[in-house]
Amino acid sequence: QVQLAESGGGSVQSGGSLRLSCAASEYPNRGFCMGWFRQAPGKEREGVVIIDSAGRTTYADSVKGRFTISQDNAKNTLYLHMDNLKPEDTAMYYCAAGRALYDDAGATYCVRVPSLFHFWGQGTQVTVSS
Repeated sequence: QVQLAESGGGSVQSGGSLRLSCAASEYPNRGFCMGWFRQAPGKEREGVVIIDSAGRTTYADSVKGRFTISQDNAKNTLYLHMDNLKPEDTAMYYCAAGRALYDDAGATYCVRVPSLFHFWGQGTQVTVSS
């Protein structure tokens, strides 16, 4: 079972930057997806960005060009660098891991859907003030 622990959240002003980190007890390899999700009060959890074992990424439209996901396999760590933060980015941010899906050709792919991710961290709060 993969254990995940996020850090790096905080309070910033609009336009500021933060880098979130997610330390994994073991880094999922081929056939797994990693991702960052967020949940604001009164809203459903949404996928911010996911990355598969080949390094392919899928971003939510709302964060494209502002957020960047990266990973350091040697350190078993996933990162989310967030630039030009906006008040609407305020949420609890979660790191997650889940098994990839397989298409008819046997290739793996990841989908930015929370229910497909099975391992979750405790979350780190990001608050952006205007």
